[in-house]
Amino acid sequence: MNERNIELVEITPKDFWGAQDIHLEAIKKYYPKLKFVARGTTLKVYGEEEILEEFEAKFKRLMLHFTRYNNIDENVVSRVLESDAQEAQFMHDRDKILVHGVSGKLIKAMTPNQQKLVDTIIKNDMVFAIGPAGTGKTYTGVAMAVKALKDKQVKRIILTRPAVEAGENLGFLPGDMKEKLDPYMQPLYDALRDMIPPEKLEDYILKGIIQIAPLAFMRGRTLDNAFVILDEAQNTTHSQMKMFLTRMGKNAKFMITGDPGQVDLPRRTISGLKEAILILKDVEGVGIIYLDDKDIVRHKLVKKIIDAYKSIENHD
Repeated sequence: MNERNIELVEITPKDFWGAQDIHLEAIKKYYPKLKFVARGTTLKVYGEEEILEEFEAKFKRLMLHFTRYNNIDENVVSRVLESDAQEAQFMHDRDKILVHGVSGKLIKAMTPNQQKLVDTIIKNDMVFAIGPAGTGKTYTGVAMAVKALKDKQVKRIILTRPAVEAGENLGFLPGDMKEKLDPYMQPLYDALRDMIPPEKLEDYILKGIIQIAPLAFMRGRTLDNAFVILDEAQNTTHSQMKMFLTRMGKNAKFMITGDPGQVDLPRRTISGLKEAILILKDVEGVGIIYLDDKDIVRHKLVKKIIDAYKSIENHD
C-alpha cells in the first residue's frame, strides 16, 4: 500500500481539523478508499497511488485556503474536493482584494464563481448575478461599487430594491417613509457597514454620494457616473425592470442581482428578472453570471436547507 505524509505547515491542527475533527471526517467521506492517520501536524494517507496523487493536490488547496482566509468549514471542504481544473487554478491564483473594509477586514471573492462575477463586472457595463441566498451576489456587488467609488471610477453609488415582500404592504407599516423602507434596505446597509467606517458612511449618505432607495424612486432619473445595483430583482415586474435598465447614463455600471427561485410577486405576474435574462442574453456588453450552492458562504446549514427544498420542489 502506498503512503503519503503531508505536513500542516504554519497551521494549528486543532483549528484546521475543527471541533471533534469534523473537517477530517468530511474529507474521509470524499475518499472512502483512502486510510487517514492524523497525528500532530502530520497527516499520513494510505491507498492507491493515483487516488493519493489527486487527494494530495486538492488537500494542498485546502491548506492554501486556510492560510489565506484563516478559516475553513464544511462548505469549503466540499467546494475544494469537488473542484475541477479551472477552479484549481483559481485557488492557486493570488488573492485579489476588492476592498480593505472596517477594522482591517479584507473583502475579496471567496469562490471561483464570485471571482467570475468580479471579472465580468470589470469587463461589462451591465451584469446580471443570478443565484440562491447566501452566494454573495449582493455583497460582491457592493464591494465592487465601493471599490469603484474609492478608485474614483464613479462619483456615486446607488443601491435599490423593489419594496415587495411576501404578505406585506408599505401602507400598513408604521412610521414615515424612511422608517417604512429601511427594513427592506437593511441587507444593503449591512454590506456597506462592513466596508466603510460609520462616520464616513453617514457622511456619504447625507451628501448623496451613496443613495439607498426603493426602485420606484428611480423612475424619471438618468443615472450618470454611478455604480447602480438593483437587488432582489426577481421581484420586479416587466415594466419595472425595463424602466430600471433604461435609466443607465454615461459612465455607469449596472448590476442586477436576484434569485429566480424566490419570487414574491403575485401569482401569474412574470418576474422582470427571468424575462430580462432571456431577452438580453446575447446582447454585447451585458454579462450574466450564475452562482450555485457551491458558492454559499453563509452558515453551513444554508446549503443543506436549499438542498432540502430543492428535493421537495423536484418531486412536485
